[in-house]
Amino acid sequence: MASILANIFALQCPTCHQGDLFPTGSFSFNRPFDQYKHCPACGQNYFPEPGFYYGSMFISYIGSGFACLAIVMFLRWVLGWSMIASFATLIAIVAVVFVWWFRFARSVWIHMVCKYKPEVAAAVASGALEVPPPETSDRS
Repeated sequence: MASILANIFALQCPTCHQGDLFPTGSFSFNRPFDQYKHCPACGQNYFPEPGFYYGSMFISYIGSGFACLAIVMFLRWVLGWSMIASFATLIAIVAVVFVWWFRFARSVWIHMVCKYKPEVAAAVASGALEVPPPETSDRS
């Protein structure tokens, strides 16, 4: 379980735990919505069906709603900041973590559907798999 959680936070392939889900870094604002069409290491399809990631929107929406409430309540009630300062800080935090949160929600969603396969991970580690070169998709 710890390996799966670490893999979700690392934004890596759910099948082999070695390939990346996204071509750029977690907090990169360069092409933030681009995602590989398949795993560069094992070839796992990251878009198994049209509209696959619509469910990740719900994860993102619910998680960000709770996080925003928690941040503003903490700043307002615990630290005693003004409402304007609390919301200004919230906007700054959201601006910084938006790309990571978008990608994290997609990572959670694909990990709920695609499971880890040790035999695929072993084949990737040994170099036995032939995988086509990675292509990116800007589909949201």
